Amino acid sequence: MRKKPQDGFATLEDRILWETVAKTARPLKGKAKPAFLSDEPEQKSSTYPSAPENAKPIAAVPAGTKPPPAHRLHPIDRPTHKKIARGRVVIEARIDLHGLTQGEAYGLLLGFLQRAHLRKLRYVLVITGKGSSLGSDGVLRQAVPLWFATPSFRILVNGYEDAARNHGGSGAIYVRMRRQGEAL
Repeated sequence: MRKKPQDGFATLEDRILWETVAKTARPLKGKAKPAFLSDEPEQKSSTYPSAPENAKPIAAVPAGTKPPPAHRLHPIDRPTHKKIARGRVVIEARIDLHGLTQGEAYGLLLGFLQRAHLRKLRYVLVITGKGSSLGSDGVLRQAVPLWFATPSFRILVNGYEDAARNHGGSGAIYVRMRRQGEAL
C-alpha cells in the first residue's frame, strides 16, 4: 500500500490543482478565509521538488528571440515534427503549466518528465502558454527551454521544438524524451 504525503494530497499535481481552483473560490459569508488563500507567504514543503535555490526569474527577452545555441538540444527533425502535428506519431502524455509560478512549474515539470522517462515514453507535450503581456513571451515560455539545458533535465530530454498550431503553437512544446541508457 502506497503511503500518501503528510498534507493529504497524493501528488504535487493534485496539490497545485487544488490550490489553483481554491484561489478562485470565495468563502461563505461569515466564514474565515483558509490559510492557503491568505496573503501570508506559504511555507515551503520539503516533500515536493521545486526550483533550485539559485534560480532567478528570467529577464524579459525581446520577442522572437530563441535561447543561444549552447542551450539547444537536438531539435526534432522536420519529418517527425510533421508526423506529430498530423497525429501519425502519438503524443503519449501532456502537462499544462498555465497559471503556475516558476517554482511550481519547475518541480511539476521535472516530476512529470521523470515519470515519463521511467514509463519509457518517447514524445510528450508541455503547454507553457504564450504569456499575458502584449508583445512579449510569457515567463514560462522563456524559462522552460532554458531548464531543458540544465543537468537535471538533460538526462531526461533529448530534444524539443515548438508545437504545431493544432497543439498550441508557440504556447506549447513537443519534447522528445531521452531513451534509458542513451548517451548525452
